[in-house]
Amino acid sequence: MSNIAEEILKTIKYAVDRKAINCDRTYKTGITRIDKTGYVILDRSGGERTVQCSIPGVELKTGQIVWVKEPMGKLNEIHICGVVSKRK
Repeated sequence: MSNIAEEILKTIKYAVDRKAINCDRTYKTGITRIDKTGYVILDRSGGERTVQCSIPGVELKTGQIVWVKEPMGKLNEIHICGVVSKRK
C-alpha cells in the first residue's frame, strides 16, 4: 500500500514540476510603471508583462503591490485581481 501512495505522490510532483497540470496561479507583485497599454508588472519568472486590471473603478499607481492572477497558466491572460497595499 505504501508503494502506491509513493507512486501517486511522485506522479503529482512530476506533473507540477513539468507544469503538466494547469491551474490558476495568484501571486503578489508590484507595479513597476504604467504605460498606454496597461500596468507593467513582474511575472513569476521576473519578466516584465503589461497587464490590465479587472477591478472596476480602481486607479492604481506605480509602486503599489497587487495580486495578479495567471488563469490556467496562460501568460497572455494575466490580470490584476486585487490590491495588497497602497503606494508607500
